[in-house]
Amino acid sequence: MLAAGMIGALVALTLMLVRALKGPTIFDRLMAANSIGNAAIVILALFGFLTGRPDFLDIAITYALLNIIGVFAVLKFFRYGPLGYGGEEGEDVE
Repeated sequence: MLAAGMIGALVALTLMLVRALKGPTIFDRLMAANSIGNAAIVILALFGFLTGRPDFLDIAITYALLNIIGVFAVLKFFRYGPLGYGGEEGEDVE
């Protein structure tokens, strides 16, 4: 049953990759990249259970946290520009 879940996740990952390459807007591509990250988390967790190594679940959780931070960073970049600028009022930008 877990092997069928792994195959289903790989098929879904392939479809998400097609969407990321073909997406008409940057937000479609960003959504596909986030979905690819989520599918990778599921694949890591399933692979860990299939091989009997539950430490893959720790790697999947770490990757999930990095995926969330990465998506927020990209969204902030597209909304406000460079990530180093905090946007405080009264501050001159050179």
